[in-house]
Amino acid sequence: ISKMTGKKKMGFQIQNINWTNFHKACRLAQVNNVSTVLITGKGETTLYPQQLTDYLVHLKRFDFPLIELQTNGLVLGEDKMNDYLRKWHSLGLNTIAISIAHYSSDRNKEISTPNREYPDLERLIKKLHAFGFSIRLSCVLMNKFIDSPKEIEKLAEFANKNKVEQLTVRKLGVVKDAENRDIEEWCGKHALSNSQAVKIKNYLEKNARKLMTLSHGAVIFELNGQNICLTDCEMVRPNSDEIRTLIFFPDGHLRWNWEFGGAILL
Repeated sequence: ISKMTGKKKMGFQIQNINWTNFHKACRLAQVNNVSTVLITGKGETTLYPQQLTDYLVHLKRFDFPLIELQTNGLVLGEDKMNDYLRKWHSLGLNTIAISIAHYSSDRNKEISTPNREYPDLERLIKKLHAFGFSIRLSCVLMNKFIDSPKEIEKLAEFANKNKVEQLTVRKLGVVKDAENRDIEEWCGKHALSNSQAVKIKNYLEKNARKLMTLSHGAVIFELNGQNICLTDCEMVRPNSDEIRTLIFFPDGHLRWNWEFGGAILL
């Protein structure tokens, strides 16, 4: 999905990170009372563990209370990552958000990296808990995967059983005129229908306890003892002047949207 936007026109080929502007971006976030930093990218973050370490080192001086890592989790179960996990935790990384399409490891493998074994999800969660991390399962809702109230209930049950601290679900987003047309077409075929999305929303509103509505419209429910955040991928609210996300790019630019080149602050 990340290949649909931002990779070609927003400077992701650059190898040398503009640390001067990164510090400015952190300071801007700090003076605007940002509480959470999410380390993500246009690809899998853990393929560059040393760069990830460098970001955490530079973040340290700003003392953000919550620092999170978005990952598919494929390499984190390997022993070679243990030293990195210890280091990242000591540098302030709190939460590891694992992107999934299903609670079944076999189903996740269907859309995973070709020729690479998908880790046992329960075992991976247990390992990361042992290192002291909180876990968020970030599930993309897709047709024939998690696409119904029944599957939402099973997903929440899986998360609760494995003591997952946070569960987030969002429907697969499709970008018009994406940079990669093959992926745009794939996403179009796997996106939920409007009726599927409405059924899931109605199910949560009827059967779960609403805990909180966030400023950007995401709703946090509690379903059978498990929190579940129903959100979307939208970063642009045309009728609002509120910026939901500051996105730092390695070339030094600071933006508030992955898709539109005009959404630039620095």
